[in-house]
Amino acid sequence: MTRALSETPAANGTDSEAQRRTFWPLTLGCMGVVYGDIGTSPLYAFRVALDAAGGSQGDLSRATVIGVLSLILWALFLVVTAKYVLILLRADNKGEGGTLSLMALAQRALHSARAQFVVLLLGMIAAALFYGDALLTPAISVLSAVEGLEVAAPQLQSYVVPITVLILVALFAVQSRGTAHVASFFGPVMTLWFIALGVAGLIHIADDPGVLAALNPVHAVGFIVTHGTIGLVTLGAVFLAVTGAEALYADLGHFGRKPIQTAWLYFVLPALALNYLGQGALVLSDPTAIANPFYRMVPPWALYPMIALATAATVIASQAVITGAFSLTNQAVQLGLLPRLQIRRTSETQAGQIYIPRIRGLLLVGTILLVVLFQSSNGLASAYGVAVAGTMLVDGVMAFIVIWRVWKWALWAAMALMIPFVLIDFTFFGANLLKVLHGGWVPLLIGVCLLIVMLTWHRGARILAAKTRRLETPIDLLLKSLAKSEPRRVPGTAVFLTAAPESAPTALLHSLKHYKVLHESNVILTIVTENIPRVSPQDRVKMEPLSDGFMRVILHFGFMETPNIPRALAIARKLGWTFDIMSTSFFLSRRSVRPDARSGMPAWQDRLFIFLAQNADDASSYFQLPTDRVVEIGTQITV
Repeated sequence: MTRALSETPAANGTDSEAQRRTFWPLTLGCMGVVYGDIGTSPLYAFRVALDAAGGSQGDLSRATVIGVLSLILWALFLVVTAKYVLILLRADNKGEGGTLSLMALAQRALHSARAQFVVLLLGMIAAALFYGDALLTPAISVLSAVEGLEVAAPQLQSYVVPITVLILVALFAVQSRGTAHVASFFGPVMTLWFIALGVAGLIHIADDPGVLAALNPVHAVGFIVTHGTIGLVTLGAVFLAVTGAEALYADLGHFGRKPIQTAWLYFVLPALALNYLGQGALVLSDPTAIANPFYRMVPPWALYPMIALATAATVIASQAVITGAFSLTNQAVQLGLLPRLQIRRTSETQAGQIYIPRIRGLLLVGTILLVVLFQSSNGLASAYGVAVAGTMLVDGVMAFIVIWRVWKWALWAAMALMIPFVLIDFTFFGANLLKVLHGGWVPLLIGVCLLIVMLTWHRGARILAAKTRRLETPIDLLLKSLAKSEPRRVPGTAVFLTAAPESAPTALLHSLKHYKVLHESNVILTIVTENIPRVSPQDRVKMEPLSDGFMRVILHFGFMETPNIPRALAIARKLGWTFDIMSTSFFLSRRSVRPDARSGMPAWQDRLFIFLAQNADDASSYFQLPTDRVVEIGTQITV
């Protein structure tokens, strides 16, 4: 006892030392992955907001500049700092964050099927809107950085769009190789970027120290109250300063709450605030700087280095959004919101390093089309913000449910905490809707299309599963029938995949019908996706003997995991199931889906579901089965 007690402090000291060793690298990593998007907003946010407030018409009063600047600063303080950094980062789902993690957490807390579907629908809406953001972020970020060439050398203006397109093509081209080998540079590069932001802003605050009045929220409120419709339009532009805040929550599982909070509160927020204040002071002292206040802060000798650094920062920000799109797609597939897609691992050690070819292709084409269509960051700013504002609004509503039902807060307390943030989000969303006719329709159209795809796939899959269950025979009845008249046995193990563990798999029934034989060992295998990010190895496999030569195996995976059946079966072997993978055959049903007038879905939705099903990745590659051990048996079913 004495020895154990004496060793406890040392052990605790070792743990604390280990935590300290990982804390600062994680905090540095946050700079590149978490804050890349919001960190590049100073390139265009203040300029676009002043333009919306009437700056391009020469109406650039001191009150206007201070009011717009105050709106930007208090958006950072309330939306990013208070809502996301201090509140939502605590609403983790087994350590993971993000819209779909929040959705799964809220669903588990609700018992009504109707309420669960409403939360599912909210999650679908937020996920669909995210893809609009994933298209716009690389386009506006890289384009705004390259536009620095117009300041350094106006004669290069015609080359801005082609250079932007080349950078984007190169960025998407490297996705298939993974980013693990360059990710270590993201943090240091973005740290240098934030230092440059803070220093440039700090130097120019001296141009007009009165700009510090923007820290008083009275100026923000006064601007909105006195400017009417222009105030709302400006608010939609001000929102550009907080786009990327949702990445704080989405990256919770990769970095942890403390590193994300520390990086924001002590480094990123001060750098952003100083830079915006510096831009405001510069414009107050020299109104002509409104053309591009960010690059006008930079002395001529540092202009080209700053353009290079800004381009690197925007590429890093774009990479973070692209990786987020891959991760969200993987989660959506696991949760049954999208059909199976080919998912490639680009790193053996980092679980988050994945690459989805179809998503990469769609993002590349969409991003380049946006750059060519809008031509400038000012033009893209009209389309940007609607999707992010919608996602933030949904996050606020689902966070209220979690605080009330999961954290067990009193209803009035949960409402008192979250309703102010929901109202702020709703105001920003309404302000961004004013952009719809000027480009905001782009992310809304993308979101609506993806929402239709998700709803169609989710509903069609449920109908298909219900019909399949009605056509299948209960496994107990089949085993009783086989006990009375057992067919001839052949050596080896047969694994039959099915979504309904209580029913005899269609592949098993067809095998008996056509081959008239049974393997010595037969396994009814079901994959279950849980509403948690990851399942621990000890909870991965559940085995249940059914009869002589038959066993039911259920493999549990989290919604952030890609199912790997052979690796999971290795755990089953440790639990006592003896089998030789070289004498094991995996039987799958390849369903040919046909439309049915009585399906319960409109004809157009039937056709869409069938198209999605026909283009889904095959089960053998998705579940990572050995290709030479797979037997597929075709079946037809109507939906």
